[in-house]
Amino acid sequence: MPGLIQPAPTFVEDASAGSRPRWRLWTALGVVAVLLFCLAPLGVLVAALFRQADGGAAGAVGRPAPSPRLGGSGTATGAWLRDRIAEQVDRQSTALLAGDEDGFLAVADPDGSAIDTLRHQFAALRALHVRVWQAEVAARPTPVEGKPREWRFAVTYRYCFETADCTPSQLDVGTRWADGGALPRLVAVDPPDPDTNGPRPWQVNDLVALAGPRTTVASTPALRGKLPDLLARAERAAAVADRYAVGGTPPDRYLIFYAGHAEWNRWYGGDLPEWTGGYAVPVGAGQHDVVLNADELADSQAELDPLLRHEMTHVASLADRKQVGTEDWWLVEGLAEQAAANGRRPRLSRDLDEVRRVVDGDWDGRLADLRPADDAADWRVVGGYGASYLAVHHLVERFGQQPVIEFFRLVLRDGRSLEQASRLAFGGAWRPLSQDCVEYVRQLAG
Repeated sequence: MPGLIQPAPTFVEDASAGSRPRWRLWTALGVVAVLLFCLAPLGVLVAALFRQADGGAAGAVGRPAPSPRLGGSGTATGAWLRDRIAEQVDRQSTALLAGDEDGFLAVADPDGSAIDTLRHQFAALRALHVRVWQAEVAARPTPVEGKPREWRFAVTYRYCFETADCTPSQLDVGTRWADGGALPRLVAVDPPDPDTNGPRPWQVNDLVALAGPRTTVASTPALRGKLPDLLARAERAAAVADRYAVGGTPPDRYLIFYAGHAEWNRWYGGDLPEWTGGYAVPVGAGQHDVVLNADELADSQAELDPLLRHEMTHVASLADRKQVGTEDWWLVEGLAEQAAANGRRPRLSRDLDEVRRVVDGDWDGRLADLRPADDAADWRVVGGYGASYLAVHHLVERFGQQPVIEFFRLVLRDGRSLEQASRLAFGGAWRPLSQDCVEYVRQLAG
């Protein structure tokens, strides 16, 4: 079952029922890659906006307006609105973290479209055990054409689940506010944009979740029965993926969403190859979510463990890397496959037949050309991933895991050339090492 990296691009792993593991880079980690969109893209206006070190809000509710409310046209000025909206989202943030649904919904116009969205998002965010929720309102509003008392504000959300001691994920969302009465009210949030990997699951679905020491798994209520087993498997996979953390610091937590058919086609933009079984998607600030395809895994639970190890290794190794170029594809997927194999002897790999077809076909012997085309046949996808794994495995056998992870860091994090990275990590030129890896692939496939 291949997998991918989505975006802007994203890493996705395929888990087709009844097939061998296939891991495929479909587009590149970016926003599903990444980054996701909140409320209906990020869903909730909230924020411990500009919190002081003692935990108090920087702007107290009810403070005097720093600028006149009305402009020359009789409508609220942008400055006055920004300050009032900052107060509103600050109240909302406090309500969310306290579990106060009424307070969370109080910012919304009861006659607007936002209130139903917020109600569902409140429940989903609480199910995920939200621990940090911050929102920063853009400095400059935009008047809504034809509606003199409505304004558009961009809001940046930062959030963490399960722990407050974390690096927050991040999401930008457009919102619309009406100036009426003592305080502006939220009228609507912009719909999630698939081009920015929206929506995130908690923006659009009711969720249930379970948490362990290193992972959180979540799905829709219809699939809640799958979560206990998934959590146990994810915790085991985390112990492996943590060992591939580039830079030595594992992720704060791995967040895994288990998607039913409708959710798979919607979350983070959907629109994935039919063979895709899962993917890791960047969600801002170097954080990633993992999504698994329940339909593809229904009859192939044996593939779930390597799929989790593979995807979670993308999370641990790529961090703030948003895109993966063609030249580096073999290294990114090969390292994830090394983790997925988890000590399995290469000669026992079930992918050797497909690797052999790649070697005996039109492959030119360059590691950079192992990446399959987007419309490649299944055997070519499996063979490309398998050959990449063998190349990385050979480097690990020859130099050890930590030098290979350092090589990965220099290339993917620091942007060094393969030649520079090879000399620094392995103490030698890259070209002969690359040729040695290719010969190893040919030998194992022969």
